[in-house]
Amino acid sequence: MTWKFIDVIPNLGTITEGPCWDGEKLLFSNISNNRVLSYDIRNNKVDEIFSDTGQANGLNFNANGELFACEGGRRRIAKYNPDGSKETIVDNLDGVILNSPNDLAINELGSIYFSDRVGDINPNLGLSFSAIISAEKQKDGSYQAIRRTFDTSMPNGLLFNQEKDILYVAQSDYRADHERELRSYKVSSDGSLSDMTVMHDFGPHRGIDGMTLAKDSRTKENYIVAATGWEISGPGGNITVFDKKGAVLEQHKTPCQRPTNCTFIDNKIFVTSIEGHLLMAETDFEGSLLFPN
Repeated sequence: MTWKFIDVIPNLGTITEGPCWDGEKLLFSNISNNRVLSYDIRNNKVDEIFSDTGQANGLNFNANGELFACEGGRRRIAKYNPDGSKETIVDNLDGVILNSPNDLAINELGSIYFSDRVGDINPNLGLSFSAIISAEKQKDGSYQAIRRTFDTSMPNGLLFNQEKDILYVAQSDYRADHERELRSYKVSSDGSLSDMTVMHDFGPHRGIDGMTLAKDSRTKENYIVAATGWEISGPGGNITVFDKKGAVLEQHKTPCQRPTNCTFIDNKIFVTSIEGHLLMAETDFEGSLLFPN
């Protein structure tokens, strides 16, 4: 099936990211304008629902429908409440300030795994490394940050598999002497990550930015659907479908130079971009989301 992408809202002209579905509206971040927007699929209406977001990038819900954001500018993971208030979840690792939280994945236990990257913000002020970190809720309601990877130089999108025992990670370093790979890590019962496997090597080309989990509406097989590519090299901006072993099954060219992230509402995929798009296409896949289920 050929995916025909259309702009569902006028191009905002500046990067959009973090699309996530709350059961009624699609939420997405507009990073440089420090806001989170909602898109009503029934009437194509866009509203600003959070402002002063600290350059929020990745957004995601936990199993209880609570919304969390990677505030790169404020160097923290935050919880966004329905009344408009925000709470700091974690902003440091062992007392050292985070660098720039980028994207996040949440499991059924409420553990928030997120990518934190040196280079996006002044690294002299924070951690000296880039890593996947998790925020673990404690008995008193606070969260503790724990470093989970020691082999990622520029982690980006991340995603749990259906069983939540594998974490997919985009190692997407623009530097020529570093890797651009889709990786998988085994998730142990204590939350640690091990047994890293390179599922796909993008070579010299741009790797994955954001990704989501989907299943074929006919076979019910699960797949990784990722925002990949750019205008500089390779096949250009596209949405790539991988099987659970990392084999490329499909590529669908997008009318944007650099798609940044994607999610599903039923059989429709929604895609954000570096240019400020919110694109939509009908597919033969269905989203597989933790919330709503």
